[in-house]
Amino acid sequence: QVQLVESGGGLVQAGDSLRLSCAAAGRAFSIYTVGWFRQAPGKERNFVAGVSWVGGRTAYADSVKGRFTISRDNAKNTVYLEMNSLKPEDTATYYCAADRGSSLARGTGEYEYWGQGTQVTVSS
Repeated sequence: QVQLVESGGGLVQAGDSLRLSCAAAGRAFSIYTVGWFRQAPGKERNFVAGVSWVGGRTAYADSVKGRFTISRDNAKNTVYLEMNSLKPEDTATYYCAADRGSSLARGTGEYEYWGQGTQVTVSS
């Protein structure tokens, strides 16, 4: 069992940066793949970035590639999402999710554990 808590969201202007954190409670977090997803009002929840526990491999959605960076600190049981050059279209609730699998899955159904989300609003 893993409990996930996101933090770091807020209201920023276009071009600003934010760092989201996903803190995990529970054992063996270092062997979970973690993904960040986002959901805007009235839209589906979509994959943003993921980091595998195998070799620290990462994957990104095309829309955030080059602007967002995912990283993990297993000693702190925390995964981060560094978001730079934010755009109004990045506005959404951001969720982290975890799964024991090693593949960097992009579907919501591939992840077993979810946090409650943190709101990111980017004004133009």
